[in-house]
Amino acid sequence: MGSRRLTAVVLAAGEGTRMRSARPKPLHELCGRPMVAHVIDALAEVSVERVVVVVGHGAEAVSKTLQELSHPDLPIEFVEQRIQRGTGDAAAVGLTGLPNDLEDDDDIDVIVLPGDTPLLRPQTLAALVRVHRETDAAATLLTAYLENPYGYGRVIRSRDERVARIIEESDADEEERAIQEVCTSIYCFRRSVLAPALRRLSPENAQGEYYLTDAIAVLHDAGYNVVSMVAADPMETAGVNDRAQLAVAEAELRDRTNERWMRRGVTMIDPERTYIDAAVHLEADVTLHPGTVLEGSTVVAAHAVIGPDTRLSDTSVGEGAVLEQVVARSASIGAGARIGPFVVLEPGAVVEAGARIGPFSRVGGEDPEEGPA
Repeated sequence: MGSRRLTAVVLAAGEGTRMRSARPKPLHELCGRPMVAHVIDALAEVSVERVVVVVGHGAEAVSKTLQELSHPDLPIEFVEQRIQRGTGDAAAVGLTGLPNDLEDDDDIDVIVLPGDTPLLRPQTLAALVRVHRETDAAATLLTAYLENPYGYGRVIRSRDERVARIIEESDADEEERAIQEVCTSIYCFRRSVLAPALRRLSPENAQGEYYLTDAIAVLHDAGYNVVSMVAADPMETAGVNDRAQLAVAEAELRDRTNERWMRRGVTMIDPERTYIDAAVHLEADVTLHPGTVLEGSTVVAAHAVIGPDTRLSDTSVGEGAVLEQVVARSASIGAGARIGPFVVLEPGAVVEAGARIGPFSRVGGEDPEEGPA
């Protein structure tokens, strides 16, 4: 079982109407990176051989963005769900993107998960796959216990406490809605049983859709082993459906990012007022003062001091440089430079090592009123 191959299907076709945005839902950003890219980042760390992304609304934009951000060692395929007929149909479409020339489907596991769970940790995915293989299950679902399970499908267990089915809230009765164990829509399936189970789904429900959750009952009723794993931290399984949930997820992800850098030797005077994008790189002994915002592919070398109230986007900062109240985009700052306060570095600006600039200066570009900086 340990030698099984592992693939993944990411469901990212939904329109996300509650976002109230022209931007496709999977492309809304957290820490400077589209939320669906965070999901693929997690998959890249658990030895997934191939990822199929099911696109729909804004398909071209989603595909193009992910191609630009793709991991070099992780092949990504895109398949389009042209008509939105539910998560079960989306999963079936996703399976068409996986190779068909493999000798034994029973030696392949498929992680199926939504593209709107950007807080999911690779360790949780790895644990899910491990439970799936150790129990020789046909399907393993990640569940969570929530004090307020509103909006989630509830886990229905049989008398022997095994998972029997998932009931969506819109189809649940009062007793079922009182259940606090919910399905997170994150699964690991044996590929050989997933496709036949999906073909047996029916749209006879409140939404008139093919639910992927119904595949659990199909497999259970057919006598297959269906197991579950409870997420240790329900927060990481939360889906992002509107701007309020996006803000909550952003705050959680930034807290994780800040903690990771502090444990690697970065000093943050006030982590609550320090914002670091996912692609930023910091070296040890960097000091960040309150109001520091580091965006894009910014790189800060050791012993640099940034802030307060400084915003750097796609900018490189040399060792030991000191920046106070600086705004810079696509700039290069040499080692030991001292800049600020109240300095703007225009795109392409280059500050030589040891230079002194400020206050109230602008470097690079041209101001139409003041002339060359």
